Amino acid sequence: MLDRLPENPAVRFAENGDKTELILNPLDAIEETPSLIALRQRVADMLPRVDLPELILEIDARTHFIGSFTHSSEQSSRVSDLNISICAMLMAEACNTGPEPFIRNDVAALKRDRLTWTDSNYIRDETIRAANAILVAAQSGVPLANIWGGGEVASADGMRFVVPVRTVHAGPNPKYFKEGRGVTWYNLISDQYSGINDIVVPGTLRDSLVILAVVLEQQTDQMPYQIMTDTGAYSDVIFGLFRLLGYRFCPRIADTGGARFWHIDPKADYGPFNAISSHRLNFGKKTEPHWDDILRLIASLKLGRLNVMSIMKTLQTGDRPTSLAQAIAEIGRADKTIHMLTYLDDENKRRRTLQQLNRGEGRHAVARNVFHGKRGELRQAYREGQEDQLGSLGLVLNIIVLWNTIYMDAAIQQLRHEGYPVQDEDVEKLSPLLCGHINMQGRYSFTVPESVSKGELRAFNEEL
Repeated sequence: MLDRLPENPAVRFAENGDKTELILNPLDAIEETPSLIALRQRVADMLPRVDLPELILEIDARTHFIGSFTHSSEQSSRVSDLNISICAMLMAEACNTGPEPFIRNDVAALKRDRLTWTDSNYIRDETIRAANAILVAAQSGVPLANIWGGGEVASADGMRFVVPVRTVHAGPNPKYFKEGRGVTWYNLISDQYSGINDIVVPGTLRDSLVILAVVLEQQTDQMPYQIMTDTGAYSDVIFGLFRLLGYRFCPRIADTGGARFWHIDPKADYGPFNAISSHRLNFGKKTEPHWDDILRLIASLKLGRLNVMSIMKTLQTGDRPTSLAQAIAEIGRADKTIHMLTYLDDENKRRRTLQQLNRGEGRHAVARNVFHGKRGELRQAYREGQEDQLGSLGLVLNIIVLWNTIYMDAAIQQLRHEGYPVQDEDVEKLSPLLCGHINMQGRYSFTVPESVSKGELRAFNEEL
């Protein structure tokens, strides 16, 4: 890295008073080629216009994911058209409208009591996660998704929701919630665009252990080992835990001015980095005495015998880290230094990190369009209700991504068959995070019953 430093135009050192600062220039935007712009538009124009309920039922016909929604009593149901009832309740949650827009007294599967019964007995965290695993596996089976990624990379990022109801399961943050309170829906998104896990956090992310939890507790067949996050969502302990668990933690580095670089050999010459790497690691003193405890902790986390969020007492006493946490942090400082050096040295790594984080932001943009009811506010007072509703949103997002990927893959094959000049490098840059062709608002009827048009009154509501 030192040998290549003079040839790296993105990295420079500057004097700030009596201190030396490292400066990393922002990435230059890469202009999109005319062929990419044309292909993206052509594929988008080819996508069929579809209503969201039809889209969900079509994906169920392909994957049978609705079969994962079992009755809470574990008994098999004998009701007919249960898939329609489950589809309606998934939309009621994901679109944030509640069941009212879907109730139809002339359709047994959409009557009010059927939808209420379905919601109470079928829509829960366990069934949502089982259904999601099927969708993620189906996404991996589409050739186009494997062009975008192999499942080895994932990014973790949060989407924030205002919670206007009184609840202890929401927190304040004036920047995002103004005078109110809210939650952060923390997502793990694979390089194939699938959401593979999520966690609801009151307020905004304060504890970086949430990042580790969302990675370790995912239940799909994806096995990402490189985890990317945005700036600020990390600590030395998190770096150490990820490294010990076999992952590569790769947060985006936006501000290198205050970054700390650590070294082991006090006699080594690090060239221009000498001025900013005065901190020395001491594994013999801080880490080795706790090595057996570290191994026990990592084994318990890896085998799922210990919940990630429950280890806080092991790592922290009051506001101070325990000696075990300091031992893990020492390993984390070494891994963080390696990450920062490779991040500075490799422009492709910086671009891959930004690209993956942009996928998360794009998915959240689609989520805003889906979650359109009630001003986009999450009006759930209890944690279980929050998790079920946002879990349903994540499931519907994965359904949309899978449907788009299947049709985009078919569109590309059709274009190639017709002789259209499809470039492989352009296909890699396409995204299934599209929703302009999907009707999520329902359809309006402009008909009036014949009796009403003749002046008669409608029948009174009998649902009393």
